[in-house]
Amino acid sequence: MAGDTAYMSGFGNHFATEALEDALPQGMNSPQKCPYGLYAEQLSGSAFTAPNDSNQRSWLYRIRPSVKHHGQYQQIDAGYLQTSPAPFASNLPIGALRWGALPIPEAKTNFIQGLHTISLAGDAQARSGMGCHIYVANDSMQNEDGQDEYFFNADGELLIVPEMGDLQIRTEFGVIDITPAEIAIIPRGVVFQVNLLQNQARGYVCENYGAPFTLPYRGPIGANCLANSRDFLTPHAAFDHTDIDGILKAKWCGNLYQCSIKHSPLDVVAWHGNYAPYKYDLRLFSPIGALLSDHPDPSIFTVLTAPSGTEGTANIDFVIFPERWMVAENTFRPPWYHRNIMSEFMGLIYGKYDAKEEGFVRGGASLHNCMLPHGPDAGAFEKASLTALTPTKLTDTLAFMFETFLPQHITEFAANEAPLHKDYASCWQGLETHFDGTKQGNWK
Repeated sequence: MAGDTAYMSGFGNHFATEALEDALPQGMNSPQKCPYGLYAEQLSGSAFTAPNDSNQRSWLYRIRPSVKHHGQYQQIDAGYLQTSPAPFASNLPIGALRWGALPIPEAKTNFIQGLHTISLAGDAQARSGMGCHIYVANDSMQNEDGQDEYFFNADGELLIVPEMGDLQIRTEFGVIDITPAEIAIIPRGVVFQVNLLQNQARGYVCENYGAPFTLPYRGPIGANCLANSRDFLTPHAAFDHTDIDGILKAKWCGNLYQCSIKHSPLDVVAWHGNYAPYKYDLRLFSPIGALLSDHPDPSIFTVLTAPSGTEGTANIDFVIFPERWMVAENTFRPPWYHRNIMSEFMGLIYGKYDAKEEGFVRGGASLHNCMLPHGPDAGAFEKASLTALTPTKLTDTLAFMFETFLPQHITEFAANEAPLHKDYASCWQGLETHFDGTKQGNWK
């Protein structure tokens, strides 16, 4: 792929990049003849008439137009990849759910083949809601004949969260390398290929059917902290110029399709615009917390948000629980017990989660749905209630949450084939009653 792996800093800016000098046309987007004999093509992530602050589009200058990359599509088996709305075969009753880590398959499995849908919300065709997937892979994106495979998703943008194994994501816009503790966003419609940089890979994918992810409104926090825009990195242009047979796969309205191609679709020599893939290092997140007392809401840990049509309510919030200092006095420091209009899908990238130190494992997941109660297990409650409240730093921990205002429905795979913890609710059975109506004050 011509061009180095390099990045441009910023979030939501207008970028301009070229892999060959003077490949970007000057003064107009679509000149009569583009430099180097390239084709001009616009990729729009929003309606043409969207307001300026939400209008997303990029101009691509490529060796062949995209119409040359798309052949006669045929529908193929989507495997464990599902889309909402879908027939939910699970008869599992409502309640808190938790899963162990999915094992790495023995057969050759690439990123797309290894996607397993755990939960679904909303309706992809109505462009509302999300899908929560876990991927397991041991091979780069090639088929059994050794042909390169490429993929694009017309149903939504993809938030990729590695838990094990580094990934190289080769896109139309350039190359993105990510490691656990980093994330990548692939916008709706962008063609990409995932290659493994180690022998095995596992992680999480949030498929966002709705409005694109953006930075959350900071409100009284002001202009700084949380995720800072300068730390989001977009790739420099890089391109393939190869005439080798390959396969292009597409996800469209919940179905999976493929066609044969005779050359690489990653042939963009230059581009400019604000609709592009990007990456972010979660270790750069600057947490905000209580400096004296009381436990703030988890929304202070929001990295990205995909807004719904209701102000202040997210179609999806991507929230992390990183390393941080705990300093609040006379305060129950772990997340408190709560019932929530939002539904929360959680995963663990490394370390231990302070509210579930046992049972919640790396690569595993939990789901606490709309209005169903959850909170610290018995051991975490006892520890947090009795420990001396000196300043303490939580280290070696990184958990995250895909949170949506819609209820999440689990798939048949999640209910019957994934490593579901059938005894998850037992983690709260040890919670004792400390009430004594004859005494005032706190229990001991």
